[in-house]
Amino acid sequence: MATLDDKILGEKLHNYCSSSEDEGESDYEDSRSGDEEGNPPKPEVCAEQPSINNWTGSASNTGPKGVLEDWRRFKQLEAENRAELEKERIALAKKLTMSVRTQREEEQVKETDELEDELNELIDEGFLMKYQQQRMQELMSQLQKTPKFGKVVTLKSQEEFLNAIDKEDPKVTVVIHIYSNNVACETMDGCLNVLAVDYPTMKFCRISADITGLSRHFRVEGTPALLVYKAGQIIGNFIQLATELGNDFFATDIERYLIEYGMLPEK
Repeated sequence: MATLDDKILGEKLHNYCSSSEDEGESDYEDSRSGDEEGNPPKPEVCAEQPSINNWTGSASNTGPKGVLEDWRRFKQLEAENRAELEKERIALAKKLTMSVRTQREEEQVKETDELEDELNELIDEGFLMKYQQQRMQELMSQLQKTPKFGKVVTLKSQEEFLNAIDKEDPKVTVVIHIYSNNVACETMDGCLNVLAVDYPTMKFCRISADITGLSRHFRVEGTPALLVYKAGQIIGNFIQLATELGNDFFATDIERYLIEYGMLPEK
């Protein structure tokens, strides 16, 4: 049951500390009297009660959450280590793939080396000279089979005109000069006579514009004209050359003109 002191001082709380029975009243009186300067007495705090705000240490969480966090970190490190090892394994595999040959590849390399050795034995100075002579004979044989002309052929009818194109060897280039009675056509005839000698494997012909049945306008304005055929197909059509070359030109001018358009082979 509460005493009078309890009523006056209030109920004993957790900060209240009581001394022994013999010293209770004296301590109580000292606490009630205050200090010598008259300040009010300070409430007595139990020496064994720890202060709440005085903790300066540290503690680790060893509860369930801490264990789970440690496990997650362990698995993360394990995964990173596994990924790094996988990268090293792939790099090593690539290196071995580039440097190691299979048995079949080794056999192919060996066969290639043997063939090269045999070829090196065959390719000596005497063999090369013999091969060169054989190749020259083959080229000479082909040249002998190729028709040679060396002059300008005058075509006297439309039938001869068609035969000169259609019945000629497909490898032969046929150049036909369509002419009329003017100075530029006479100059062209002289140039083609020179080119026929310089290019004997090419067939140079001439035919009058009257025989071809071309119009009077073409005979006056279109000549001299050069038509170039190969394998029965026209590959070059050059008209009104007097407008471009004039009436005074040379064989070298016609040669350069036809080479420029790919009608003559370059020397």
